[in-house]
Amino acid sequence: MKISVIGCGYLGAVHAASMAELGHEVVGVDVDAAKVESLQRGAPPFHEPGFGELLGRTLASGRLTFSTDFADAAGSRVHFVCVGTPQKRGEYAADLRYVEAATEALLPVLASGDLVVGKSTVPVGTAARLAEMVEGKVPGALLAWNPEFLREGFAVQDTLHPDRLVYGLPAGADGDTARALLDEVYAQIVERGTPKVESDYATAEMVKTAANSFLATKISFINAMAELCEATGADVKLLADAIGYDDRIGRKFLNAGLGFGGGCLPKDIRAFMARAGELGADQALTFLKEVDNINMRRRIRMVELAREVCDGSLLGKRVAVLGAAFKPDSDDIRDSPALNVAAQLQLQGAVVRVTDPAAVENSRRQWPHLDYADSPEEAAEQADAVLVLTEWRQYRELDPQEFGKVVRSRRMLDGRNALDRDLWEAAGWTYRALGRRAT
Repeated sequence: MKISVIGCGYLGAVHAASMAELGHEVVGVDVDAAKVESLQRGAPPFHEPGFGELLGRTLASGRLTFSTDFADAAGSRVHFVCVGTPQKRGEYAADLRYVEAATEALLPVLASGDLVVGKSTVPVGTAARLAEMVEGKVPGALLAWNPEFLREGFAVQDTLHPDRLVYGLPAGADGDTARALLDEVYAQIVERGTPKVESDYATAEMVKTAANSFLATKISFINAMAELCEATGADVKLLADAIGYDDRIGRKFLNAGLGFGGGCLPKDIRAFMARAGELGADQALTFLKEVDNINMRRRIRMVELAREVCDGSLLGKRVAVLGAAFKPDSDDIRDSPALNVAAQLQLQGAVVRVTDPAAVENSRRQWPHLDYADSPEEAAEQADAVLVLTEWRQYRELDPQEFGKVVRSRRMLDGRNALDRDLWEAAGWTYRALGRRAT
């Protein structure tokens, strides 16, 4: 099948290459000429494990191309809309300008029988409005909603081997047509027996925002427990292990620490609250405001903890921050808790050096006032305290004895509860973590 993918950012580029891997002829379209040029020569504009190899392989096959010209999408049977929906400036609501512009730009190249498929995370009600636009301007063209569930660091795996497919379909015969086209696109995935949920537009739109809201709630729940653990002397890691054995709860996403960031969870739960307010159902999601508040308090607490271990004052203290990306295996620094903490430490007088295996250049562009290092050892040279704020494997596997040779004081603050506490304390480090008592 010939497919177009509109928007070649993180979601769109991975989706385009994955569809080519499944055997389709794919053109990715984006208005950013530099991004298109980078993708076309096989140079990923972002860090994602496995994507570089997938991109090179599908480009070499001749099934994948990239373009800045929407006319190149003409002749495609299915058009995926994969553009961003950032938070509006000064508001909680999602900014839908890019989704609307991408859909409008497609209209001149659509033909009767074509299917426009939304993958962007949008407020409920958006798909129905866009469907009216598509069907009103191009009779016989249809719209479906097919939300994505990618985890950064596992995006290729999650696209080619998803745990479920969700189809938001129009009613009646049009729904049958849209379903058949999506089944053809995902034929290899469907044939493996991947669970498939077919619904109306509104349900499909809500699946993604509800899933992200649940995950955010679970993370903030264990971080609220961390606050209580610090007040009572309990250990949040042992607490999480104990309740995680209950299969109704599960252990995933119960790692207390600095909280969530990135380009999805923070803005998605805020957009969900905003849309509920517009629909007159705001009381249903008031709990998400506290989820957001707990998450932001973790950053403040991390700065307070750093001040505590630095004898009550950060002024003039050398602090190494290991991690800048909002999560490991990514160079995404959007709403990064690590960089937020680093900036606050610097504002309080600390001499801060930040390092990250993948996100230093992105960080340097957006946070130029911070100082950066190429390695943990360089960042920690003569440091009074070391903070692990992104749980990269490289940091989890540091040798505490060797690493201790470069610092001034062996003080470790584990912002992700990712390190082996006994190992670090045995090497003479003072170890502190959110939700765990000092020893």
